[in-house]
Amino acid sequence: MPALRPAVFLDRDGVINRTFTRDGVSVPPPTVEEFAFLPGVVEACQRLHSAGFPLVVVTNQPDVARGMTTRERVEELHAIVRQNLPILDVMVCCHDNADNCDCRKPKPGMLLQSAQRWNLDLARSFMVGDRHSDVLAGQAAGCRTILVVTPFSKADRCQPDHCAADLAAAVEWILHQPLRGE
Repeated sequence: MPALRPAVFLDRDGVINRTFTRDGVSVPPPTVEEFAFLPGVVEACQRLHSAGFPLVVVTNQPDVARGMTTRERVEELHAIVRQNLPILDVMVCCHDNADNCDCRKPKPGMLLQSAQRWNLDLARSFMVGDRHSDVLAGQAAGCRTILVVTPFSKADRCQPDHCAADLAAAVEWILHQPLRGE
């Protein structure tokens, strides 16, 4: 069996792409036409990829369960991500809180599944997200965590290893961290 590899797990909305506000809450782009990468994201992902980190997107998309979008529309957005970023995989949870599934962040299910599927070393990996639930999922999986701080982060509900203004700043921090066990 090949050696386990450290990876970087990325939340999608608010880390990779621009979000919208609906009823005071940050939400994903409603259409493919409104999807836009945040500044510096393409370059930041390329830096991680060049440094040897597999990149896995892990995203909650509860609007599918709520009937506000379709799985097909979510996959159309993921096709844009895959076409433009060096992503190994995209893991998505389309459940809502009431479904109590193991994959919906803050539970670590998507990270655990990815680690098993791709032979990833969670203890040497990083989770980058813009909400407290991303940080909690990363911590539950044993990863180091970076919170991209936004008005919707609820930073008071978590204790990340690092806080960053955006993905580029998070990547700068990651690339200067020693990998555990090396």
